[in-house]
Amino acid sequence: MILRTISGLFSGQGIDLITLITSILASLLVIFLILPLHECAHATVAGWYGDKTAKMLGRQTLNPLKHIDYAGALALLLFGFGWAKPVPVNLDHRKNPKAAMAVVALAGPLSNLIAGIAGGILLNLILSVDKSSVLVFLGSNPNSFSSFMVLFLNYFMAINISLAVFNLIPVPPLDGSKILMAFLPNRICWKIERNQAMISMILMAALFLGVFSGPLSAAQSKLTGWIIDLTALPFPNSPFNNV
Repeated sequence: MILRTISGLFSGQGIDLITLITSILASLLVIFLILPLHECAHATVAGWYGDKTAKMLGRQTLNPLKHIDYAGALALLLFGFGWAKPVPVNLDHRKNPKAAMAVVALAGPLSNLIAGIAGGILLNLILSVDKSSVLVFLGSNPNSFSSFMVLFLNYFMAINISLAVFNLIPVPPLDGSKILMAFLPNRICWKIERNQAMISMILMAALFLGVFSGPLSAAQSKLTGWIIDLTALPFPNSPFNNV
């Protein structure tokens, strides 16, 4: 995220200090509030299935100190996607542990989507009161508190939706792989789990090389548009109701 903003310096556009500060603030809010929410959602849903492992280890909490992974936090600041310490889950006692794990895994990305929707509601609320703040979407610098908040919420939404889409990639160790394995035969799941470390390294290399940049950006943009349109519905004065 920050690198994308700073790249303007090398493209001859310069650095917009307000945009840089806003993106950093939005990223920090996600690191200290939403990443813990994501992991706490995993722990809470696992508890519904009778697994108290995360709770006993103090991970069923919104305390960011229990969840922050420094490398993942740095990646989120720099690139707009990142991760926290994974919550330990043990569902082997369940009759269908793969299905239970899929539900537990889905809880994380769902928490990011809910956070993105909350951001969209606040965004449309501000825009319905101060329509001039929509100019930040057209490249105008924030010139009021409301337009600054629009820019902040826009980044906040983008990061959360990016995290939801990123985590749904069906490749270990991401949540999407656990959802996918609910539909795969056990013999294939065992092979995936046995080679998870290698698969994870290949995934990280692919991400930093930009292999998924196009599909992820397209999915994020489409989902962001849907959420903005959906959250505009309760606000007749929102400019997005007239787009």
